[in-house]
Amino acid sequence: MSSDDSVTCPRAAGRAGPRPPSVAGVRVLVTGGAGFIGSHIADLLADGGDEVVVLDNLLPTAHGSRTPPAYTGRHRFLRGDVTDTEIVAELLDGVDAVCHQAAVVGHGVDPSDAPSYALHNDYGTAVLLAGMHAAGVRKLVLASSMVVYGEGRYACPDHGVVPPSPRRASDVDAGRFEPRCPACGTELSWRLVPEDAPLNPRSTYAATKLAQEHLAGAWARQTGGSVWAMRYHNVYGPRMPQNTPYAGVASLFRSALERGEAPLVLEDGRQQRDFVHVHDVARANVLALRTAGPEGDITPVNVCSGTPHTVGELAGELARACAGPEPKVAGGARPADVRHVVADPARARELLGFTAEIGFEEGITDFATAELRAPVATDTGR
Repeated sequence: MSSDDSVTCPRAAGRAGPRPPSVAGVRVLVTGGAGFIGSHIADLLADGGDEVVVLDNLLPTAHGSRTPPAYTGRHRFLRGDVTDTEIVAELLDGVDAVCHQAAVVGHGVDPSDAPSYALHNDYGTAVLLAGMHAAGVRKLVLASSMVVYGEGRYACPDHGVVPPSPRRASDVDAGRFEPRCPACGTELSWRLVPEDAPLNPRSTYAATKLAQEHLAGAWARQTGGSVWAMRYHNVYGPRMPQNTPYAGVASLFRSALERGEAPLVLEDGRQQRDFVHVHDVARANVLALRTAGPEGDITPVNVCSGTPHTVGELAGELARACAGPEPKVAGGARPADVRHVVADPARARELLGFTAEIGFEEGITDFATAELRAPVATDTGR
């Protein structure tokens, strides 16, 4: 174990959001705890009196430095990989629950990313679950994603809820972006996506996130453990990585504005998303850690605001908050892009008592000046 794995420092500055009900004194392993979402979860747990153990490999696709960020100093920290069975076994000793945030995230570059996604996301999860079984740890909160749904939920006036026809390149080139009914070709309208919606991952990242859910579900059935699968929607806020193709759209827009460039919006900018602030996401995770789930099962939960905003709105609001140039609408679309994904927040409210509290305008105004992680090197060594 490294010599700097038990260091204390003053609490990192910044808004932490409302504190969940405290059940102090448990020890929680947070994988990926130096990352964007994981670090906020670790801080909020510590605020509530829990002991936090952080494991993070500081992958160059997300971190600009192999040195742990200063904000990890208040926790026991080990730089290491969740694929390392010895490290995982050591850190699980005495742990009461695991919050598994470690993953390679984002849209990716091309199929050459597939081995990295499968290694870190799926094999790493398998190693962690095996270690939890050996250590007798039966509580897991898993970072999943809205990407497991693929396209969102749509309805046709004549045929009801239907899966949309695949978008054709000719339609995208002609600026026709709205999904159409596979039966009659009518333009569809979007609906809120519930957790029992069909799952249809459309990218390598999405496929590995769904595989994580399946692995965790199998572990729960075999061990009697419980899993909350937190299906994050579009998370933004402090500590996002900069200048990386694996970052979320909010970070890409902010990075462009800091370079003095206009945010580049694909399609027509009217694609709907559910943007949720990272402080709300951290609070949802802590609530899940505090809430008993069904034994021997996995429970997926949308972590979202439940309020749609367009990608164009995001770019415009951020440009105004940063006093930067107006966004440019570029048309086109990436191969795995989807049109509308807006989540149903009801299950999180009913089972976890979670409702997002940071509004869109407030959150974007805060994000315009929030701390971001050091820029990621363009050469990742792949």
